[in-house]
Amino acid sequence: MCTGLRPVTPQVLRAYRLSVYRAGSLVVRVGERVSGVTGRGDIVLVSACNPGGRRYPDGWNARMMERLFGQLHGISFSAGEGRLGRWGEPLVAARMPLARGLRLARLYRQNAVVLVRRDQVARLVLVR
Repeated sequence: MCTGLRPVTPQVLRAYRLSVYRAGSLVVRVGERVSGVTGRGDIVLVSACNPGGRRYPDGWNARMMERLFGQLHGISFSAGEGRLGRWGEPLVAARMPLARGLRLARLYRQNAVVLVRRDQVARLVLVR
């Protein structure tokens, strides 16, 4: 089955791990504990932009993010951004089970999500 995703190379994994993800009061780095996480349940950081690791026009990305927002009805979430140097990409941090976050990531042809759990380090979860 062709997903349109590029293989996740060591360089891509490094970029994910070096990025800083911000949404609301959350500041997240893969492999580090996230301070200020309260409540129960998973927080999943997911984007709808640049599917398959390919750059898409800003207008297209904005429309995809609006669709993603629409699919989060009834879910607590904050809009945010993942950033590495001058590169930034919109995302959401949503309180939902990891399985639902992965379904959304697959729908928007994303390579991965970032999972945040209270008292644990943030981790990158690849979409398979």
